[in-house]
Amino acid sequence: MNLHRLRDGKVVALLLVAALAVVVLAVHFAPTRSAFSAKLTNGSNTAGTATYFDCSSAVDADNASALFTYKLAEAAGARTAVDDSGKGANGTYQGSMATTAAAPMACPRDSGTAYVLNGSTSFVSTPTAYRNPTTFSEEVWFRTTVAGGLLIGFGSNQVTTSGQHDRQVYLDTSGRLVFGTYNNTTQVVTSPKAYNDGAWHHVVSTMSPTTGMRLYADGVLVASNASFTAPENATGYFRVGYDTITGWPGAGNYYFAGSMRFAAVYSSVLSQTQVANRYAAGR
Repeated sequence: MNLHRLRDGKVVALLLVAALAVVVLAVHFAPTRSAFSAKLTNGSNTAGTATYFDCSSAVDADNASALFTYKLAEAAGARTAVDDSGKGANGTYQGSMATTAAAPMACPRDSGTAYVLNGSTSFVSTPTAYRNPTTFSEEVWFRTTVAGGLLIGFGSNQVTTSGQHDRQVYLDTSGRLVFGTYNNTTQVVTSPKAYNDGAWHHVVSTMSPTTGMRLYADGVLVASNASFTAPENATGYFRVGYDTITGWPGAGNYYFAGSMRFAAVYSSVLSQTQVANRYAAGR
């Protein structure tokens, strides 16, 4: 018997056993590397890509400064536009109150339908008169094919046509967005393009003594004037969907015809980031 060869064979066998043990242990204790992965999508919307997943969350983030926030998602025929801000400033649906769930929807990840305004009787009145708000933001999602009509504004009367009217966002007869205030003369900023293309759009207007007037559309600043720092000194009600716009550039029908969601007014100036986050949450 060759003892040297036998010893070498045992050594090789032991080395093979040790190597196999190392492999087994490595496989057992290594991090799991399964073949599972997932990407959550919903049509053109990808979950988790925005700061806020839906419009409700985006709006609720600023409830502290909200005067009211209306989701405008009540059932057809409802009379009360519930204030979601917690301030108890419920609005009232005036005239015809219809709804739609037709696709596409603004804020498709939010439950509920959209409010349909008929262009002749439909609007939302608010319960509280405010004394000369000089720092504020107004916002609403809207969809229309009609050029003209008030989206959101401030007037001296709660329900009827206002004598004094200011802080108004409307579509002119070319379909462009106009944000107007009054201080001995009309002060307006106007979007370069029209928005009566039948798609959903998000509009925000802001004003304060330090920032002046700013108009955002679909998350982007489209017009501004830092020199317009004071609106008309007046007491009034914020209105959604109807009031006089007589005397403003490009004024057409007082009533808005189309669909709306998420109308709100704040006692603060929403920043560019806050506006962009709201728009992203609705896409």
